[in-house]
Amino acid sequence: MEKTALITGGTRGIGMGIARELARSGFMLVVNGIREESKVADALDRLGSYGPGVVYIRGDISDAAQREALYDKTIQKLGKLNILVNNAGVAPLERRDLLETTPESYDRVMDINLKGPFFLTQLVARHMVEKKAEDTGFEACIINISSISATVASINRGEYCISKAGVSMASRLWASRLGGVDIPVYEVQPGIIETEMTSAVKDTYLKRIGEGLCIQNRMGTPEDVGKVVAALAKGELPYATGQVVRVDGGLTTPRL
Repeated sequence: MEKTALITGGTRGIGMGIARELARSGFMLVVNGIREESKVADALDRLGSYGPGVVYIRGDISDAAQREALYDKTIQKLGKLNILVNNAGVAPLERRDLLETTPESYDRVMDINLKGPFFLTQLVARHMVEKKAEDTGFEACIINISSISATVASINRGEYCISKAGVSMASRLWASRLGGVDIPVYEVQPGIIETEMTSAVKDTYLKRIGEGLCIQNRMGTPEDVGKVVAALAKGELPYATGQVVRVDGGLTTPRL
């Protein structure tokens, strides 16, 4: 039976890497983003060539009405939802020291990175629980994309770190709530991944990686994250709900 997946922020960066690997694994996709569909047509065409099909639903997950519309349209299009990947997220518009962080930046980052995924998960989890009650063989899971910034402090983007720490706790909460009905919840923590978000500081990261910041001497790629997410979505870690998978080239491995 064809499985379905919703990926927020799935038309570029890590989200595109995830969408590509899920499409190659045979999932029917709903990809969410905030850009007009004409602006992401090429990306959607590429995704459609990898798998059984892709639908684009535009919407801002930080807005309650748009979030609910995204959920409603997803169920209308697919009929059911097996996999939710909470990937959409933003960095601060400006990197500022903690002494200069603004309430406006804090609220924007928290609304998109934490509040939006939490309440989208609530909508989807209710659907999954209902499907499980109707059919015990229904397979589902939720995968939250956080960051090593959930535990690694960066004082020039504190609001981002706090939001990802919140996602980490939310992952544990949802795993605890849904474990009894056999719906696993996982957290994936990417490290330094080569995307638009890191492009402005790429040279700095490459220099630090060259000096030994990571065990593996390179930046990560969206495909590195996508392959981990695909393994989780396919049920290849069935007895590991609530666990964190770090895709960081060994950056957070303690070393002497």
